[in-house]
Amino acid sequence: MNVRTRSSAIIGTICLIASLALATASADDSAPADRAAKVALKKVATAQTPTAGTAGPGDTVWIAERAGTVRVLDGQNLGEPVLDISDETTTDGERGLLGIAFDKEFAHFYISFTDREGTSTVDEFGVRDGELQPETRRTVLTQTQPYSNHNGGDIRFGPDGYLYIAFGDGGGGSDPEGNGQNLGTLLGKLLRIDPSGGEPYAIPEDNPFVDVPDAKAEIWAYGLRNPWRFSFDKGTGDLLIGDVGQSAWEEIDWAPADSEGGENYGWSEMEGTHAFRGGTEPANHVPPVHEYDRNGLGCSVTGGYVYRGDTIPDLEGQYVFSDYCDGTIRALRIENGEVTGESDLGVNGGEVISFVEGGDGALYVLAIGGSVSRIDPA
Repeated sequence: MNVRTRSSAIIGTICLIASLALATASADDSAPADRAAKVALKKVATAQTPTAGTAGPGDTVWIAERAGTVRVLDGQNLGEPVLDISDETTTDGERGLLGIAFDKEFAHFYISFTDREGTSTVDEFGVRDGELQPETRRTVLTQTQPYSNHNGGDIRFGPDGYLYIAFGDGGGGSDPEGNGQNLGTLLGKLLRIDPSGGEPYAIPEDNPFVDVPDAKAEIWAYGLRNPWRFSFDKGTGDLLIGDVGQSAWEEIDWAPADSEGGENYGWSEMEGTHAFRGGTEPANHVPPVHEYDRNGLGCSVTGGYVYRGDTIPDLEGQYVFSDYCDGTIRALRIENGEVTGESDLGVNGGEVISFVEGGDGALYVLAIGGSVSRIDPA
C-alpha cells in the first residue's frame, strides 16, 4: 500500500460489467416538471477505470480508480495518486476499489474495496491538512462475499453523521442464498454504523433492528439486490438508492429524511413493483419511487444525486441519474415520495458507472472508459 500527497498514478484498466451500476432519486418543486434543463457535459479529466468519487477538502474532488488508486481533481486535472492499494485488491467480476468517503470534518477518509480473497472491506485513514496519514489506517468492517458479483460497495456519511454502507445480496443471480430478506446477514442491506464511537465501530442505538433477535443490528434497510450507488439530498436529507435489477426492472428507492429505517425494498420476492419468479410481496414492502424496464437500451441503473448546485437553476432539486448501457443523463422530480416529472437532459455520458457531487453542488459523471465530465449549463 502506498500513500502519497500528490504522486504519480499507474493503474490497470478493466471494464466493469453492466450489473455494477445503480441509482438514487429525489427532488423539489423549483423547476417546471415539463421542461428539461439545458445542460452540457464538459470533460474535465481522464481517469483509469473510475468507479466512485467524493467531495474533498479545499474544494477538491477525489476520484477512485477500480484497481486501487485514488487521485484528486484540483482545477482541471487529476493529480498523481494520493493512495495506492492496488497490491491489495482484486478486480475479477465486479470487484475492486468501489467506494470512498470523507466524514463531515474531513478528519477521516474511508475506502470500500474487495481484498485479494474477494472480501468486502471498509478501511479508515486519518487526515491532516488535507493529506492521508497512512500510519493511522485501520479496518472498520469486513463482509465475506460468496460470489464475485453484487458486491455493492458504496459508502457515504448521512446527515446524521453516521456512515452508511451498501452491500449487494452476495451475487450468483436470483439471490440463491435468500440474503435479501434475511436479517441475519449484512448482504442485501444498507448498513448504518458509527465508526468513531467504538472499536472497530459502534452501532447507533436507534438502528431499527438493535433489539430484534437474530437480526444484525447494523442494518438500516433491507431487501436490496445490488445497491451500487446511493446518496442523500443535501437540501432535504432524503435518501435515494439505485438498485440494479435482475433481468426486467431497474429501480430507484426513496426514503424521507425523517425515516426511522427498517424499510424492506422487496428483493428477492419482488423486482421493483413486480413479483419475482413467483414471489410473494412482503406485507411491509416499500415499492420503488421509480422503475423502468429493459425494453429499451437500459440494463443497469446508475444512481446519482439531487442537484443542489448554483449554475443550472432549472435543474435545482431534481434527481439526476443514468444507466450503464444507455448512458442518457436523466432527471426526476420527486415530491413527497412520488415522481411528478421525468426528463431526458439531452446528453449522453457513455458507459456511466457513477456520479460525484462536488462540495459546491456541481455534479460529475464518471464513465468506465475513463472520462470525468461535469454537468454544466448549455
